[in-house]
Amino acid sequence: MKLKYILQWVIFFGTIGSLSAQENKRPNIIFLLSDDHTSIATGCYGNDQVVTPNMDKLAETGVQFMNHYNTTSICMASRAIYMTGMFEYKTGCNFEHGPMRKETFQMSFPMILRDAGYFTGFAGKFGFAVSDGTDPSDKNWDVLPVDQFDVWAGGLGQTKYQTAKNKYIKKYADKYPHSTRAYAAWAHDFIAEAKDSGKPFCMSISFKAPHLPFTPDVYFDAVYEGKTYQKPANYGAENGEHLAPQAKTGRQYKQYEFWRDTEENYQEAIKRYNQLIHGVDYAIGMIRKSLEELGVDDNTIIIYAGDNGYSCGAHNLGGKVLPYEEASKSPLLIFDPRMKTKGGQRETITSSIDIAPTILTMAGLDIPNNMDGENLIPLMNKKKGIKRDHIPLMNFFGNDEIQEMSVVTKDWKYIYWQYEDDRMKPTEELYYVGKDRLEMTNVISEKKYQKQLHKMRALYDAQVKQLKENAVPYHDYQKYGVLFDRNSSAEDKKPFLRGTYEEQMKGKKPKNHFN
Repeated sequence: MKLKYILQWVIFFGTIGSLSAQENKRPNIIFLLSDDHTSIATGCYGNDQVVTPNMDKLAETGVQFMNHYNTTSICMASRAIYMTGMFEYKTGCNFEHGPMRKETFQMSFPMILRDAGYFTGFAGKFGFAVSDGTDPSDKNWDVLPVDQFDVWAGGLGQTKYQTAKNKYIKKYADKYPHSTRAYAAWAHDFIAEAKDSGKPFCMSISFKAPHLPFTPDVYFDAVYEGKTYQKPANYGAENGEHLAPQAKTGRQYKQYEFWRDTEENYQEAIKRYNQLIHGVDYAIGMIRKSLEELGVDDNTIIIYAGDNGYSCGAHNLGGKVLPYEEASKSPLLIFDPRMKTKGGQRETITSSIDIAPTILTMAGLDIPNNMDGENLIPLMNKKKGIKRDHIPLMNFFGNDEIQEMSVVTKDWKYIYWQYEDDRMKPTEELYYVGKDRLEMTNVISEKKYQKQLHKMRALYDAQVKQLKENAVPYHDYQKYGVLFDRNSSAEDKKPFLRGTYEEQMKGKKPKNHFN
């Protein structure tokens, strides 16, 4: 009998030990997000004019996603999408629409992970407000979920490049006066605190870089000193003549003059932009060194992405928002030290909606039904691990003319510009991006591509149907079921229009500076 009880206690404590080991095996997860980093401004994506050794190493030792799109290419909406895994019309959050509601934020991956026992931290540009329900207009942009994380170092609005001007990281200002490196220093302290907690951790850092104003860290002045940069092959007005008239109405075409007014300004702008990206790359190196020093590198997954791309003068465009390649694509790199072999490159189309479900799956949690994205782990393990063939791209921001919806596959992109007046009619664009990444030829009228056009229209119409069925009933999202419907007439759309670019800019001075 005594032996029997001894064996029972051995089994009991063995089971407890096994459960504890399983808890310890849950991976740590780091999600790093930059602002306005287009994928083509990265060494591992084929640009030999930028210096990004740490990003390149993530790509070499992890998985590099070659066709990663942001379903909405503007920071507030995109950040909400990354956190929740939902399309913008379900998050209900963007400039000119409104903040995210508290109940929606509770379904974001940091909140789900914290409830599941993860030690969570956030630093940098949070990018969107979380409504607490006290503002009758539901337009309070100043409410941040500070107390919803174990450690908070985020900021309102765009935040500042000067470390000392950011409340929660100003203690790092003496050693790291530029915020990009300061966030990496904060990361070291967070990782140490998370390790002491005994819990697996999820750390999110959203860098301001390389967003305007282009104010890079002087610590890296020597990196690009004396360099002259080549312009992209689709640079300038002559390479934008074929674009839809709607695309040439907003600030993306009318402002950002520094990209195109003089050669000197272009060179200065691209140098500063690249230097800001190099700062983020350096911060990634600092974070990886901290992981090694603190002995948690072998169980920590690193995800790096951008909230949207940046046009940098392509097709005479600046900024983001539009569905063209430079503005809608950003890097996506995932390094998981537990993978037995290097992942390599993946051509399957991925999207910002995929990050939240992927992170939850990495943590061993189920994906909530409200999320629209795919778990990318099967794709990380196998080149054709998921069967997705398309995603929608959409813009609900800015002047009426540029609000549009598109669908993109690995090889094709269809854009429907819904706006019409006495200057323009609804316009379709079809690009064979598999062979024409610079989007120099709209093949919408070519006879040999009509079958493909019908397929893309069908995919588009199905996405509009999804929008109609799932858009939140607040913050002015329901109207897009009418505006984006290819069968809607001008009269149908008229009640939902807010103003052309000229009307919105009346009495305002365009901001063209990059300082």
